[in-house]
Formats: sequence, C-alpha cells, structure tokens
Amino acid sequence: MAKISRRQPIVAVLGHVDHGKTSVLDYVRSLGKDRQASVMAREAGGITQHIGATEVPSKLLNKLCSPLMGGKEFLSPGLLFIDTPGHHSFSTLRTRGGSLADIAILVIDMMEGCQPQTLESIRILKNAKTPFVVCANKVDRIHGWHCEEGRSAAASMKNQDSQAQSLFEEKYWKLVGQFGEQGFNLEMYNKITDFTQNIAMVPCSAKEGEGMQDLLAITIGLAERFLEKQLSDVEGTPEGTVLEMKEERGLGKTLDVILYRGSIAKGDEIIVASESGPTITKVRGLFRPRGMAEMRDAGDRWDSIDSIDAAAGLKLAAPDLDGVLAGTTLRVLSGNEEVRQEMIDATAAESEISIELDEEGIVVKADTLGGLEALAFELRNMEVPVPIRSAGIGPINKRDFRGAQSSSDPLHRVILAFSTTVQSETAEEIAKDDSDVEYIGSDVIYHILERFETWSENRKLELEEEKREKIVYPGKIKILTDHIFRRSGPAVVGVRILGGRLHVGQRLLSQDGDRIGQVKSIRTGDSSHKEANQGEEVAIAIDGATVGRGIDEEDILLVDVPASHARRLRKLELTSTEQEILDELTVLHRSEDHFWGR
Repeated sequence: MAKISRRQPIVAVLGHVDHGKTSVLDYVRSLGKDRQASVMAREAGGITQHIGATEVPSKLLNKLCSPLMGGKEFLSPGLLFIDTPGHHSFSTLRTRGGSLADIAILVIDMMEGCQPQTLESIRILKNAKTPFVVCANKVDRIHGWHCEEGRSAAASMKNQDSQAQSLFEEKYWKLVGQFGEQGFNLEMYNKITDFTQNIAMVPCSAKEGEGMQDLLAITIGLAERFLEKQLSDVEGTPEGTVLEMKEERGLGKTLDVILYRGSIAKGDEIIVASESGPTITKVRGLFRPRGMAEMRDAGDRWDSIDSIDAAAGLKLAAPDLDGVLAGTTLRVLSGNEEVRQEMIDATAAESEISIELDEEGIVVKADTLGGLEALAFELRNMEVPVPIRSAGIGPINKRDFRGAQSSSDPLHRVILAFSTTVQSETAEEIAKDDSDVEYIGSDVIYHILERFETWSENRKLELEEEKREKIVYPGKIKILTDHIFRRSGPAVVGVRILGGRLHVGQRLLSQDGDRIGQVKSIRTGDSSHKEANQGEEVAIAIDGATVGRGIDEEDILLVDVPASHARRLRKLELTSTEQEILDELTVLHRSEDHFWGR
C-alpha cells in the first residue's frame, strides 16, 4: 500500500448554541448514506466514523462538489470533521502549537447574527490563528426563501424573489458590521478575489441541504491552498491530542485521541502528560467503533486495528493511564536518545500547565488543558483582567476549595469550572449555607463569565453594605414640634431623619458645632431599634442633653462621625445627601482642626 504523502485537513465546527452545529455535522454524517455497504472501507466511498471524528473521503467530496470544481479534483484524501462528545468545546481541541483543527467552520444563524458564544468562538479562532469559513445557516428561515436540496448557494440566491433577497441583504450587512467590529472583513464566498484578506461567508441550510457543497468545497479548497505545508507534514514525529481518558468495559483505562501527524501502531512506546508528570507506556490495543456505531454509545462494539495513519480519531488502551491530562499531547517515542529527551521535556512542560499565576486571585479548573487555557485567556481579556491564583485540570477537589477559601480578598473566593465536575465531598462543602466560596461551572465559557460578573457585582454591593454597617455614617435630624417626651436625664424627643442615618451610640452636634450628647436608644412605639434611616420619624433618648438648654423643638442636629471614619467614607459611594452632610461636618471640624478627616 502506497504511503500517504498528504493527510486530510482536520475541520472543527463551532458556533453559538442552537445555531446549527449539530445540523451541519448531521449533514456530513448523512453523506454517502446510500453507499455504506462497507462503511469502514475508504475505497467504498462511505463515511468513516472515528473516535471523536467523522471522515468524508475525497471520492465522495469530488462527486458532491463537481458542479463547482470545473473538472478539478481535491488533492486531499478527504476531510476529517472533529466530532467530539457534547461537553468538549473547540477550545479544548488544541495542540501545543495552537489549534488541533487546521480549519474551522463557524456556524451562525442568519436570522440571529453574532451571539455571545459566536464572539467567544471568533476570539478563540483569532487567538489560535485558525483560518475559518462562515456557514450562514438557516437561510430557509428568511421569509419567502425557497430551498432545494443539493443546490449551490450562488444558484439559490439568483432564484429567490426580490423580497427574500432584500431580507437576506439586510441580515448579510448586519453580519459584515459585526465581523468588522472583531477585526475581520466578511465577504460572500463567490465574490472574494483574495482569501487572505477576507473571511468567506457561505449561505446555507444544513437542514434542507442547500449550499452545503459550496461550504465543503470552500473549506477543503482553502485548506489545500494555504495549509499545504502542515497537511504534508505526515512523516514527522507521530503526535495526537488526548480528548479524554475513559474506563471501557473489557479494555480498562483508555484514551480517545485525535492523531494529527504520523502513524501509531500496537506495541509503540508512547509518552503522555499526567498530573504527576510525563508517563511512558506501551500501546496494548488500538480501536475504532464497529461500523457506524455512534462513538459515544459504542460500548464494547470496538474493532481492533493494528495501526492507523493521521489524520484520524482512535481509542487506545495501555497500562498506567491514571491521571492523564485531557487536551495534552500524546507522542510516539523515538529511539533516538536526543529526540527522546526532547519529547520527555516537552511533555513535562505540558504536565506543569503553562498558565501565568498571581499571588492573589481566583481558582480555575477545566476538564482539558485547552479548555483551561481558553478560560484563562478570556479572564485575562476582560475589561478588568481577573487574576488567577490556581489553575488545574480535572474535578474540583478539597484542595481547590481550601485555596479559594484562604484568599484574602472576598472577591477572589470563587472557583470557576469549565466542563468539569465537583467531587462529592467538596460539593457538600460548597453547598453549605455558611460556605464562603462561590462555585460557578458551565460547559460554555461565556456563561461562566456572565455569571462571574453578576456574582462579582452583587458581592461588591454586599461588601459595601457590610462596610456601611460597621462604619459610622453621617446623618441629619430635626426635633419635631410637640414631641418633647422628657427634658433631661436623658432627654427623650421625637425626631425626623432628614438625611443619612442615625445609629445608637452616635454623638450629635448642633449646626454650630456644639456637642449635644450621645444617642442612647431609638424607639417607635413599643419597639426599639439600632438605627433609623432617612425619612423615618422616631423617638430618641439623648444622654447629656437638656431640652431648653442647648436643644429645643425645630432644632436641626448633625450626626457626628469620627475623623478616621470620615477618611473611609470618602472612598465609598455615598448618596448625594450623605455627601452634603459629610461636607458640612468637615467644614465644622476643620475650623478647629485643619487636618480633620484627611
């Protein structure tokens, strides 16, 4: 059998939830459904289902896209669509050098345009420097649009009535503007002359099967034109990305891997990154799902294979796979000592997780290294960058909880978790009513960020309130007419709180700065209170005051604050009335002490 000199491009499909990622992949899986008598045989032209991937051979692609190709044929053996279990996101699919995918299809609902997860996807693609094509999906939802299965997008657009075309143009220009804000020039795929300067947009309906051959043709065409070097890199050091580690019945611990370079065979010595550092082991078995079994439900329906070439998805069984970090690189070890040591060093570096940490900050966890790096990237690029104190792969454990709990900043006592779980004992700790650690977890990064921002804002308000309770706040009161209940020992009078607040224990001043006395109690009817707020009318007992000597009906008194509290108050957000009262107190005190409250 001739050695393959070029591998198929690896394609990731990503986009906002419900915009049609699944429909695009379902369409891909449905290709060649009438010719799958021998599904696993590439020669039969059928789809091949890998572990975590779906392969569409070039024979099928050439036939499907022939009306657009003008007699030309694709150079690649086919397309390998990364099709991982639902909890994996594109961001987890990465190699040490960037994205595992050679090229991506960004699916956008034509009617809804860019949504938060779309923008997140664009940022990740930009950061990973991954070229991509925009699938403007669900054109069938445009009022008056008529779809035909198998029709090209360009032909479809010419055959729509003026109203449908007008609605399409409106949605198209909105998308152009949204991409422009992200630094990209979006253009219709059939109008682009320079694909290095523009992002191709293909109007499609994955559901109806319209425009899909254009999408596949543009995807493979771009990959072949601009990625020739990396697609020809098939004989370098065999490497793959670990998608996840699983326990399989009859096989023991296994790794699901996307092999993107070289080949791997039974008996090969491999090195993988684990929590405890590099792990060297030997491949005991290689497997693919039997027939078209959906890999997520394949159970024990595995076909054993002796070897496999890139690019492909595979399941691998080997000893000592405990603690292998998903999202890291699997390498087939070389016999050359120098190269072997380079591989060990590179794997050791991956085991250490290269995320910059701060002395103070939050705790972040993810199920894969790629997911962890994507979450860290988003946190660093928030309007106010978020410091990270601890970052790790795997479930949330007691150590993570204690780390978050020990943070000196209450706003950092939080654990953000992307696509991972919480160990049962730790979950119990987090769920306690008196737990001071917040847990925010999701399979979507922007959901985590949204919830974190909301929690941070609410926590800031709570902390402000706590400070307000401990600090002495300024206030202004008026003694009411006909509300003198006792003249002295202590004086008991009815007052209205004109501004700020009044608390038991606070001292009162006249508007001239004379000391009046100290608030001993606050009552309304038979109820006593610790404080009264603006607008309330209450009876107060003033120790050291005598009505008729220093205070009387209709007098306005100021609630005094200590100088040290005045300094703290200036750092807080006061109401305009509180600020006015504080300014009035400051003027009074500084007439005697120039440095009061400074």
